[in-house]
This record gives sequence, C-alpha cells and structure tokens, in this order.
Amino acid sequence: MIVRDLESARLGDRLVNSNGWDSTRLLLAGDEMGFSFHITRIHAGTSHEFHYKHHFESVYCISGEGQIEELDTGKVHQIRPGVMYALDQHDRHRLSATSEMVMACCFNPPVTGQEVHREDGSYAPIAENA
Repeated sequence: MIVRDLESARLGDRLVNSNGWDSTRLLLAGDEMGFSFHITRIHAGTSHEFHYKHHFESVYCISGEGQIEELDTGKVHQIRPGVMYALDQHDRHRLSATSEMVMACCFNPPVTGQEVHREDGSYAPIAENA
C-alpha cells in the first residue's frame, strides 16, 4: 500500500514548479501503478499551452475557475469545481485560470517526475525519460 500526504510531498522533490503552475506528483512511474497522479495548481491570471503527444491525461477540477480551449477547433469549455476533462486525442490545448485552480490529474503512461515541458508543450516519450 502507498500512502502519501499532499503537504509533506510539497516539501520534497515531488513538487515540480513551473512558470504559473506547480504540480505535486503523488504517484509516479516508479510506483508501478500504470499511471501517475498529481495535484496541480494553476495560478490565477495565467494561461498555458500544452500538447501531450505521448501521454493521455484526465483532469478533475477541485477548486477555482478558468477555461480550456481546444486549439485545433477553437472550442472553449468552462472549468469549475466538479468538471472533468480528458485529453483522449492528445489534444493541443490552452488552459487559462481566472482564479487559482486546483486540479487532480492522472497521466498514462505515468510520468517519472523528471519531465520538462518541451517547446511544443509536450513531454518526451516515456522511452526518452527511462
């Protein structure tokens, strides 16, 4: 059984900080669960473009408000507590926060915790991070 405390994890190397967001990686590839699980905070007033070409991601909004834009279609979806979205087509998207958003995220394949977003908004394929 794996038991981790969010606040304790934020004090160590499981907290990944970036420009306008941070993510606490509660489960990683090394935990051998087949997915990774993160609690991510998107800072108020920020906007971020992502394109997970090599990963699927599902996201559930715990708190805060914002929107996600499908960059290939221009379609915009409002995000608020209780809303989930899944990037089932490796969707290129822009996530914008009106207020600080706290999101629960799952990645498949799992991330290792060492990934850095590349210029195109993606993480490298899992084989490159092994």
